[in-house]
Amino acid sequence: MKAQLLKQCSPVTATSDSLEFCELEIPKPGPGEVLLRIYACGVCHTELDEIEGRTPPPVFPIVLGHQVVARVVALGDGVTQYRLNDRVGVAWIFSACGHCSFCRGGQENLCPEFTATGRDVHGGYAEYMIAGERFIYLLPEELSDIQAAPLLCAGAVGYRSLHLTGLTNGQILGLTGFGGSGHLVLQMVRHRFPDSSVFVFARNERQQRFALALGASWAGRSDQPPPELMHAVIDTTPAWKPVVDALAFLRPGGRLVINAIRKEGRDQKQLLRLEYERHLWLEKEIKTVANVCREDVRAFLQLAAEIGIEPQVECYPLAHANIALRELKQGAFEGAKVLTMV
Repeated sequence: MKAQLLKQCSPVTATSDSLEFCELEIPKPGPGEVLLRIYACGVCHTELDEIEGRTPPPVFPIVLGHQVVARVVALGDGVTQYRLNDRVGVAWIFSACGHCSFCRGGQENLCPEFTATGRDVHGGYAEYMIAGERFIYLLPEELSDIQAAPLLCAGAVGYRSLHLTGLTNGQILGLTGFGGSGHLVLQMVRHRFPDSSVFVFARNERQQRFALALGASWAGRSDQPPPELMHAVIDTTPAWKPVVDALAFLRPGGRLVINAIRKEGRDQKQLLRLEYERHLWLEKEIKTVANVCREDVRAFLQLAAEIGIEPQVECYPLAHANIALRELKQGAFEGAKVLTMV
């Protein structure tokens, strides 16, 4: 099979090829596993974190990719939940122990044995992969392969982030960063909380215009005061400064939800200079998102099919994965990027 391999961590530059396009043996499913023929795989900022060493894979080489749309082409021993040719998705959560207190409570995202697709095991930047039957999801017929791919991570983690804000209808939500996840959260808010305003903080005017076109009430820079203080903010940026800016624009009792695997390390002392009265006083809260649970993926896929959430997508053939990653780093496209295998 064709695959894109990451052999070591390195910076992504305008000219670098971080992944090697090569051929690998098609894997064989073990007990409880299925073999998947991949048709599409979303490209996520987390892949940049893996490549550049902010959340490095434990072993090399590794096939990246965790927003996988595929069909079941072989069954391992004991598989009962799926049949050949079922169309399924694979998300960031590849496995969890199933017996710790977190798993028993439906919080397998916090399991100490959590493993991630495309980081701890081979993922979807390939023509085939294996996955455990407990961690794959039947895809609604209403969603095409291309549409479904970014929903498996950008959409599902956005769904979890929105839940963690505690937002109610009529309250104001802020979004710092407006890429693959942000533009899906905005569509969710417009459906679930029709009386709520959404303020978007984006780094350039093109993204701001995109947010306004999708229904944002206001758009500006991360340090630009919004029309009103907000009840909650979801931060999806890799930087610290938007976090500090957002805290200053929260109402008393407001909550900031940080949806990011890692934050940049440079200039931390300067960027994390908090003023207690301005940023933290009056019972403001900070909460982080840790991965996603299986129920987040299932619930969001159903919601997306029911209300017609449509990601804006730019497609690349698998052979052009390095181009997609470079353009993602440069912020050259509004929405999501997807690799196609056929």
